[in-house]
This record gives sequence, C-alpha cells and structure tokens, in this order.
Amino acid sequence: MKGTMTRGADIIVQSLIAEQAEIIFGYPGGAIMPTYDALYDYHEQIKHVLTRHEQGAIHAAQGYARVSGKVGVCLATSGPGATNLITGLADALIDSTPLVCITGQVAAHLLGTDAFQETDVVGMSMPGTKWNIQVQRVEDIAPAIAKGFFIARSGRPGPVLIDITKNAQTDFGEMNYAPCLGFRSYKTHIPVEKTAIQQAAELINQAERPYVLFGQGVVLGKAEAELKFFLDKSGIPAASTLLGSGALSQDHPNYVGKLGMHGNYAPNLLTNQCDVLIAVGMRFDDRVTGDLKRYAKQAKVIHLELDAAEINKNVKADVPVHGDCKESLSMLTAEVEAKTHDEWIGKFRDLEKMEKDAVMQHDITPTKNGLTMGEVINQVNQYKADDAVLVTDVGQHQMIAWRYFNYKKTRTQVTSGGLGTMGFALPAALGAQMYDYSRQVVCVVGDGGIQMTIQELGTIMQTKAPVKVVLLNNNYLGMVRQWQQMFFDKRYSFTELDNPDFIKIAEAYGIAAQKVSAREGLKEAIEDMLIHDGPYFLEVVVEKEDNVFPMIATGCSVEEVRLS
Repeated sequence: MKGTMTRGADIIVQSLIAEQAEIIFGYPGGAIMPTYDALYDYHEQIKHVLTRHEQGAIHAAQGYARVSGKVGVCLATSGPGATNLITGLADALIDSTPLVCITGQVAAHLLGTDAFQETDVVGMSMPGTKWNIQVQRVEDIAPAIAKGFFIARSGRPGPVLIDITKNAQTDFGEMNYAPCLGFRSYKTHIPVEKTAIQQAAELINQAERPYVLFGQGVVLGKAEAELKFFLDKSGIPAASTLLGSGALSQDHPNYVGKLGMHGNYAPNLLTNQCDVLIAVGMRFDDRVTGDLKRYAKQAKVIHLELDAAEINKNVKADVPVHGDCKESLSMLTAEVEAKTHDEWIGKFRDLEKMEKDAVMQHDITPTKNGLTMGEVINQVNQYKADDAVLVTDVGQHQMIAWRYFNYKKTRTQVTSGGLGTMGFALPAALGAQMYDYSRQVVCVVGDGGIQMTIQELGTIMQTKAPVKVVLLNNNYLGMVRQWQQMFFDKRYSFTELDNPDFIKIAEAYGIAAQKVSAREGLKEAIEDMLIHDGPYFLEVVVEKEDNVFPMIATGCSVEEVRLS
C-alpha cells in the first residue's frame, strides 16, 4: 500500500483503518493534536469516542476488546495523558487483553529537555506492556502500527504502546503500510507435541476422579466448542476461573461451579480430592490456589497452556502440554476414552446442596428486611438475555455478581481480574456497549468504585450507549470492610463512605435513574431498567454488613474454604 507523500498524522489514521479498527477511545491534547486534526477527515471510516479521562479511554478499549475479540484502540496526549493510561496497561497485560495505545510525544529535538508535558512513557510502561516503542520518524509510523497490532492480537494477547513524537505526526512521508505477518524473534504458533497428548490421555483414561479447571485461555483461543466436546466425551466435571466464566454454559451437565477465593464450595474443596487435575488455559493464580504448599498435592497435573512462562510457574505439571488449547483439546479428545463419572460428579452436587442451604438461599431469597446483593443479581437473571454481558468493578459486588450471574454464552464476562482495578466497570461497560448497541450490557458497580470513574457517565450521555448501570450501595468499601470485620477485630478504619445523591448525578447527565431501598420495588425496577430504550441508572441500597461467602482466606488451603 504505497502512494504520494502523506502527513504522518494521516498515516496513523490510515494505518488504523487498514488494521480494520472500528472505534478509537481517546482524549485530545497538544502532542497528539495533529492526529486529532487528521481524524476530522476520516470520521466516516473510523469512529472516535471522546471519554472524560484517559483511564476511561483505556478501560473502554478493554471492554470493547473483551466482548468483540478484536484489538481495542485508544489515543492520548503526552505527559499526564500518557501516564493516565498506565493502570489500564497493567490491567490489560495481566488479563491478556489486546490493545494498541497510541500516545503523542514532544518533538524529537525536545526529548530529554524536560519540555512541557514530556514524560518517558516508554520507560514507565515497559513492565505493563507486551511491547512498546517510540517513533521519531514519519517513515517508521506505519510499520510500528502494523507490528503493534500483530503483537497485540497474536499468541497470548496483550497491550502495546506506540509513542509518536509530534514532528513525526507533522512531517510528510510515503504511506508505506503493510500488514505484519510475523518476525524472526517472535513465534506465535507452537505445534502441540503428540507425545504430551498421549501421556495426558493415558493419565485421564486411568483416572477415577479427574477434574478440569478452565480459564480465559479457552475464550482467547476460541476453544469453547473444543472444551465442550472434550467434556461430553470424557464425562469429567469442570469448573471455571473468574475470567473463564462463560466459556462453558452453566447449563452443561459437567459444569460444577466457580473457582477461587469467593468461588463455590465444591470446586474449591474437591481440588484436593481429585486424582488427575487438568488445567486448560489458566495460570494457577493465588486467588485460585490458596496455599500452594497444600494445593492438589495428591493429583497428577496436566497443564494445557499457550504461554510457556505459565507452565511450572506456580504449580508443577506432571504433563505440560504447550500450545494453543483449541488444538490441544481437539487432539486430547481424540485420544481419551468415552466415560461417565456420575459418582464423582455426585460428590460435587452433594457439596453444592450444602452451599445452597448454608449460603445461597440466604443470598438470593433472604428473609431479613434489608436487600442483599445476591437477590439483586438473581432478579437480573430473570430478565436478562442469554448473551447479556456482565461488566463488574472490583469488590464484594464483583464476587456476588460473578457467583450468581447465569453465564450461558462466551464473552459475557468483563471484569478486572488480575489487577483488581476499582473504577474499571463504568468505562469498560461503555466500550462493551459501543461494540454492539443491540446487546444487553449490565454494569454492576459499588459505591466506592463508581466514584473513581463516574465522569464517564458524560461519555454515556454523549454516545447514548444504552448501558444498564446497577449500583449496589452499602455506603462502605465493602470488601475491605469485610476483611476488617473478619481479620482486624471490626476496626473499620476509613472504609465508611458519605455518598452523594447518585440519582441526581445520573439525571444531571440526562440518564434515566431510579433508587430502590425495599424489596417490594426491586423486581419491577430491574424489569423497567432492562426494557428501557437507552442508558439507565439503578441504585439499590443493600445491607451494610452483607458479606461474601464461601471464602478462602489469604494463605489458607482450598480445603479450608469457609461457608460463614
């Protein structure tokens, strides 16, 4: 793709269009202004969404990427604009979200002079990006963008940052864009070794209590169908991580629940009773394993994983299967014997009943006066579509929403997993909704997290994105308060919040809003919200000391999961 001499800023936009970028989330400023000037001429080919903060822009790009499976794109200026992206970059890296973030930079001759709004964003972002680069010459713009998109979307996805000096944007050069198809030092496809598959199949075929743990790698690898076929044939029970939720419908007969600190009782407890543990596209993070010294020591471990750095990092694999899980699952399915494990799955169902009696019935059908977070999510389930997207912030509401939301379709779970970024949900829900206005996007937030990015209500107002916001308000930083109650002798140090009138704020942004404080109005309010044509803000006042159980405390074994 070559042509006449073109301004660098136009090369940036034309390269994004060539990469089939549909939406850019961003915020203009001095060092990126030439690119914004170029965008003026391409508004029919690429859509730009003006967020109210650069952190909002990158979280919106994350939400878009997570739901669409495409690369999210955002723009920011130099200095504070660029540094405001750092949290989102770190979040995207640990949660494997493909992003290309383009920042403006001062002119090349000013680098190192402490010029106005000059920061070393390449140095700052290096630990939080899969790849980053500074471009100082116009002829390097298109190759850098092409390479950035290739790196962001291939292999284990992740964020890329391209810092472009102002002179490179204003200078003229030849439009030399060509798609990047690979380069020597970066391998994106690892052939799965048949020997490893045969060893894994042998262990599985001999197992009496095999157990599958699946994570987001199944979604990223587009291996949902392969996982289902494997489970259908092998008859093995399977549990999901937080980010793996939705990769398998919860209606599947082999699905036994959710793993982790606030996951389900049976999936956590029985991890230490299986004889073969099959991990698919998950990384054994500390919120899943608890105390590693007491984690699944009785089991032979099979680990299907694309990223070699994750194999044997936390849990030693007896049979490591390195490669894309779409390929490895298909190969493994061909080798395993068709079986049922009814008695073994029955153990999960017995413990599931214990959890229902001890915890779940009190969460979703309470008899006490105050509203619970669980009953709110249960009511959302009654009216949501099967492909509705749940976007959550971080805290108690996140864990409760995850526990009780009924996942039936893939790419319906959007949350900040590894980094735990408060303020993530509102802009991420906007990004998810911008991908498809016809799809239900339910944003569940707490009264703490929403105030970190509440200004993005302005972006929702301007775009008219029909996001449905459910604020679970307990006037506390709820998860911190729960820990203070359980482990710090109820010394509630700086966790109580004096909150504003959220309904007035939402209405000031032109968003329909309603507040519910009693059970009698909850059902109707949720129905009204989900059928409303346009954005909606529903505040639900819930009990202040509504804790999340089951729980595995930090440093405890999965066997020490508490029901209360």
